[in-house]
Amino acid sequence: QVQLVESGGGLVQPGGSLRLSCAASGIIFSINTMAWYRQAPGKQRELVATITSGGSTNYADSLKGRFTISRDNAKNTVYLQMNSLKPEDTAVYYCNVPTAGYRSYWGQGTQVTVSS
Repeated sequence: QVQLVESGGGLVQPGGSLRLSCAASGIIFSINTMAWYRQAPGKQRELVATITSGGSTNYADSLKGRFTISRDNAKNTVYLQMNSLKPEDTAVYYCNVPTAGYRSYWGQGTQVTVSS
């Protein structure tokens, strides 16, 4: 019973910031790599960032350092700090456990809209 609950999305002005959270249950959170994905209207779901159990991170090149992924194992939560937001960042953001046993599980996602 893997459960992923994303939150923190909303409407923000271009250049603004937003912090997303994903609470996970049904997994041993501390030993799993976590990931953030996003899906814009009419586009495929794309990988945004990953963070390993040891804290190593990777980001989509197009983000150019604007986003930061982090985790709090005590809270079974992964975060995505988004800065200098652009209209093209508008999408539904999802977290995921990118392993064979769990990658098919998705939460409801959280909507991020960047608009003036």
